[in-house]
Parts: sequence; C-alpha cells; structure tokens
Amino acid sequence: MPDPGQAGDLAEFVALLGELRVYAGMPSYRMLAGRVGSLMRPAREVPVTTVVDVFKTGRRRLDLDLVMAVVRALGVGEEDVAAWREACVKVHGLARTGGPVGVFGQLPAELATFTGRDHVLARLIETATRPDGGVDGGQAARTVVISAIEGMAGVGKTQLAVRTAHQLLRAGHFTDLQLYVNLRGFDPDAPPADPAAVLEAFLRQLGVPAQQIPVPRQERAAMYRDRLRERSALILLDNAADEQQVHDLIPAGPACLVLITSRRSLAGLDGVTPYLIDTFTGSESLDLLMRIVGRGRVTAEPEAATRIVKYCERLPLALALTAARLRSRPGWSLAEHADRMQARRLETIRAGGRAIRPVFDLSYRNLAEPLQHAFRLLGHHPGPDVTPALLAALAESPVHEAETALEQLQDENLVRQTTSGRYELHDLLRAYAAELAAADPEPDPTAPIARLASWAVATGHAAAQAIGAQPLPDLLPEQAAPSTPFAGYDQGLAWFDDERHNLSAIQDSADRAGLHPRVWQLAAIQNEYCIVRQQFNDFLPMQHLAVLAAQAAADPAAEALMLSSLGSFYWRMDRLEEAEDPCRRALEIYQTLPDIVGRARALVEYGTVRGQRGNHEHGVALLTQALDLCHGHHMRQDRARALLNRGLLQQRLGRLTEAFADTHQAIAIHRHSDDRRSEALAIGNLAFFHLIDADLDSAFGLYRQEHQLALSLSDTFLQADALLGIGETHATAGDFDQARQAWQQARHLFEQINHHRAAQVQQRLDAIENERPTSWTPTDWGDPQQTGQKGA
Repeated sequence: MPDPGQAGDLAEFVALLGELRVYAGMPSYRMLAGRVGSLMRPAREVPVTTVVDVFKTGRRRLDLDLVMAVVRALGVGEEDVAAWREACVKVHGLARTGGPVGVFGQLPAELATFTGRDHVLARLIETATRPDGGVDGGQAARTVVISAIEGMAGVGKTQLAVRTAHQLLRAGHFTDLQLYVNLRGFDPDAPPADPAAVLEAFLRQLGVPAQQIPVPRQERAAMYRDRLRERSALILLDNAADEQQVHDLIPAGPACLVLITSRRSLAGLDGVTPYLIDTFTGSESLDLLMRIVGRGRVTAEPEAATRIVKYCERLPLALALTAARLRSRPGWSLAEHADRMQARRLETIRAGGRAIRPVFDLSYRNLAEPLQHAFRLLGHHPGPDVTPALLAALAESPVHEAETALEQLQDENLVRQTTSGRYELHDLLRAYAAELAAADPEPDPTAPIARLASWAVATGHAAAQAIGAQPLPDLLPEQAAPSTPFAGYDQGLAWFDDERHNLSAIQDSADRAGLHPRVWQLAAIQNEYCIVRQQFNDFLPMQHLAVLAAQAAADPAAEALMLSSLGSFYWRMDRLEEAEDPCRRALEIYQTLPDIVGRARALVEYGTVRGQRGNHEHGVALLTQALDLCHGHHMRQDRARALLNRGLLQQRLGRLTEAFADTHQAIAIHRHSDDRRSEALAIGNLAFFHLIDADLDSAFGLYRQEHQLALSLSDTFLQADALLGIGETHATAGDFDQARQAWQQARHLFEQINHHRAAQVQQRLDAIENERPTSWTPTDWGDPQQTGQKGA
C-alpha cells in the first residue's frame, strides 16, 4: 500500500491515490462511486464523474470528506485512514502558502526513444566525474560541478539532462541522493517556482521537520547547503527562468553535481559550464523517426521521411510530435503527411494535445515588448542570417540598439550566432516570426522589405566602389541611410562575400513586392563582385530578373544598363552567341538616350563580343567609337577598358605594335586610378603579347606581377590565369616539369570557382604527359584567346 506521507504536494497526493486504486485491484469508477456514496455522511448518490475528478492530477483542491470516503472504499482500514487525512490536509495547506512545486524523490523516467547526443552526453559525464571537478588543467580544488544545458525551445534539453543523470547513477556516481524540480521558467499555466518554496521542499526531502525549516530564504539556503555539505548528490533543476531563480539552489558540497536546463543563457551564474544544444543531425533525425513511427514505414518511404526531417528542421520536439502523430495514424503515408507539412508547417507539427506553436509562444511572451518587436521584424527578413546593421535598417534604429537586441535574443536562445556579428534563426522560429509579423502588419506591407532593399543598395554601392566598380550615384535610394564606409578593397569584398545570399533573397522579395527599381539596383551593385569572384552561373538568374524589373519600371536607361551587364555575363561565361543580342539591344537603347557614358560602355561590351566571335575588324571599329566618346576625367576608366579590349583584337589581327600601345596606355590609366584588378588584367595581356613575341624574360616578369597583384586582391581567377601564363612560358622555354607544376596549380584554382578554363588546363597537362613534345609555342592551341587573354 502506498504511504500518503510521501506526498510533497497536491499532485503527488493525487498520484498516490491512483497507486492506492491499483493496489486495490483497479475497481472501476462506477463501482467506486457506488461504494463512496454509502460511506459519505450523510449517505448520498455520488456521480461517477465526481469520483473520476478525484484522480485527476491537475486539481487545485479536493473535498476532504469525499477523499476519505474514496480511501475507505479502496479498502483502507480505519487505523490508516488518519494518515491519509493528515496528508490531505498538509498538501492543501502547502498549496495555499505556495509550498512544494513538484519536487520528486527520484529522477523522471528516461524516454525509450532517446536519440543521439553522444558527443555532448560524453562531455557532460566526463566533466561530472573528473577528479578536478571539471576545471581545465586539473589544478584547482574540486568544487561543486554546475552544468547548464541551454538551447531553443524543443531542442531536447530536459531529456538530455535526464539521460545524463541516469547514466551517472548506473555508473555508481551520486548515489547518496537525487533531487529534481521543474522550476516552471516557461510554463503556460503557472508562474516560475519560488526558490524559497523549492528550498522548503528540498529540505523536507532531506529529512528536516517542517517546524524546523526557517522562513527567510537566505536561512533556508544556508541550511540546504549544510545538509548537502558531505553528500554525493545530483540536483536536476529543470526549466530555469534565469540565474536568480537557481542561485540559492546550488549546494556547496564538492561532491555534488547540479544539472540545469534553460531556454535562456545562464552565463551570469558563477562557476557554470554552459552546453549549448543544437538541433539533431540528419541521421539522428531519421533515427528518431524510426524509433517512434517504426523502421518499416520509414524505410518504405525514404524520400518522404527526408522531407519530414527537412520540414521539422531537425528540431527534436518537432520530430517527436510529428512521429507520434504518424504512429497514431497507421493509415497515413509519410508522403501524404509531408505534403501537409509543406503547405502548413507549424499547424501540422502536433500530436494529441501538444503542438510546437504554444512552445514558441511561451518563449515569445516572456520577452519584453522591445524584444518582441525586434523578433517580429526578423520575420520580414528573407535571408539566411542577420547583422546588427541589417536589423537597424529594418527597425529604423541605431546599429548599437539593434546589436543589443540581437544579443538579448541570443541569450533567450531565439537566435544563434555561428559567426561573429552574424545571427541566425532556426527555420521553424523564422516561420513563427513571419507569422507574428503577418499578424501585426505595417500600414504599408511592403515597407519592411523596402527598408531592407534601400539599405542593401546604399551599402552595396559603397562596397562596390571599394572593390573598383564605377560609381553609380543614380542608384542610391531616395533618402537612404548613410552607407557603411569601407576602408578598402578587402573590406568591400568581404562584405559581399558575407551578404551575397542575403542580397539575393532581398532581391527576390523586392521583386514579389513590386519594388522594381530596387530589384535592378540590387543587381547593378553586385556586377563587379560577380566578375571578381567569377560567380556568373549563380548571378545569371538575378541579372535576368533585373532586366525584367527595369522593363516593368519603364526605365529605358536601367533596361540598357541591365542588358549590357547580362551580355557581359554571357561573354565572360564563353556563351558568345547568347551575349550578342543583349549587348546589341543595350546599344540600341543608349543611342536613343542622352547618356554618353552608357553609350560608351555599351560599345565596349558589344565590340568585345563581336571581336570574340571572330569579327575582329568590327570589334575594333566599335571599340574605337567608344574611345571617341571617352573624354574627361570621369571616363578615364571607360577609356582604359576600351583600350584593353581593342589591344586584344589588334593582336589577333597581327598588329602587335598597336596591341602593345593600347595595353600600355590602359595600364597607365589603371595605375593612376589605383584600379589594381584592372591593372592585373592588363598586365596579364601584356605578358601574353611578349610571349607571342618570344620575349620570355619579359613574359615571366609580367605574369609574376599579375600573380602578386591577384594574391593581394584574393582574386582566384586572376591567380589561376597568371599561373596558366607562367606554365605557357615554361613550356615555350622547354621546361615541361615547371610548366606542369604551374598548370596543376592553375587547374586547382579554376576548379575552385568552377571555371571552364580548368578543362583547357587539363588539355595541356594531358599533352605533356602523353605526347612529350620537343617544342612548344602558345599558338599550338589555335585561338590565342584560349591561352590566357582576357577582356575587361
């Protein structure tokens, strides 16, 4: 028979009543109702539902006479009824005074479906059992071990803590005592547990008579520490609200272990070792599905199972709820449910009375209003991560305020920082934030993405100029916030490297919102970056979208600019036939506009394409027309580009003297403008001309200059191009071993950027391996363009 004196609170007392019913042979509630009615004073008919309610653990209070009648009906003798009466009175008194809050004398049960976490589990156990108490270096005296398991809602913190505790016990550690409490830091129905009440419950469990427990919390904490001073105890503090709630629940005994779980960072707790828990891996996610749904169903539909894992974003709670729902519906196919999740992700992640959205609601409702606002704003951002500057643009606030908000959201485990200064939302939290944003719209629904796009264009324009792009003042959004200053080339390039995926997502969202000028402006600011990084395949869809946006905006100048850029992308990808039409259309539009600069640039692009397609004289003529337009300091760079590209065609026409002259002029202009990338391009072309002219010493020296400049610019394409030329020069000199080394390096670099010249380099390597030529000249490869010449 269960002992009612073990009840620490009302819930435990009700649970013991349930055990008493089991002990009595599980009589039906109808049978009990018949017995209870005759035992009441006065006797009366008791509804079955009234008896059922006695055994519900969620009750706030119980009728004492009814409970005693139930106890008697379950066969308890009069000598023991008094103990049940006393226990019932006690737990009701504690409930009125805010007493015990669910403290148990043993740990919660482990889940049979516990999955993964092997690495962090091993770290937790190793830290708990090290002789130095987990202190790195092992030089400090052993102290109480405090491990805080932190992470977003639903990531599996509690189950990991419970598994750790049970494994330690099975290994013979902390066997003196185990204390557990749910601190209700994030509870929909009750406030966070009062530390004083928790201390009272712990002290009672430690054998302290109620009348000896002091009232002040500080005195309770001191008594608690004293009682655990020489005990090997494990204390599991689950679902902590913050450091203040757990501070007095930490014992001082060096043989104790404290495991804490929380959605918030507990970094302010002295002596704590944090363990930030991430979502599952893909294999762990599938393993959990198999454990709950059944291996047969999962292996029968592997593609659908993978989709379910994707839609759950590998969040353990989301996976567990989804799997439990599938297990309760054996007639459902995984593919059907994956389709449901694709259409209504958050709504479908539920099982029975549990769902994922209320879990997120708790985290959100615990935020102060300014943080709630910041979190909602993140729902408007379409990109993969966010920076303080980006959030500041969304919120129209200073950057330092945005940074503070992101840091606080990270402490709440609502965002995570995987790279310094860059924050990410878990995709389910992103969907939740988007729902919150949609439920609280601004008067103009397009305003948030308009703010983002304006910031991206203004800042991107500054970054583009830092890496050598021509200034485009007409691109700057009206009333744009001051752009971020960039100290130089490296900073500008790094900004684009970091933001390229955000920029693409912002452009797509701006297109859906009908913000046509921002769509083509976002493409324009990235043109130079695309050339530097040789990312044409990735940027080509963005450029096509930009052309359509310029047309939708009825802006012929913008349309011509975007067509010209599109043609440039195509010819740089060696897709010359596709390049000619947009270049020609761009020139036709510019000829109707009073835009001399635009017309000159379109002539350069079109002339380059015509020349590369074999129409060398026509290309020279078009580039000469461009040079006739390039007057004034503001067009010096355009003049240099025209000269560089005309020099290429002059060499093809056998006019090496003219090719040298044009290229030397281009180099001088680029050096005067400090355009190092264009200078490197021109030096590489000049090196090739010297190689054709059999001046190998000059060719070697110039290719090495190009390589050094490319290294300083972190430009992989130019590095590979210079190495290709160095290999050509070595091969022409008959040194095929040195040529092989240079070409192998060039091939590796071209492969890094997925450039078609990797195949050309491999041809050279194959030739010297298979044929072992006795002599070599660059023109052995036919079209000199394929041996290293470059347009600008």
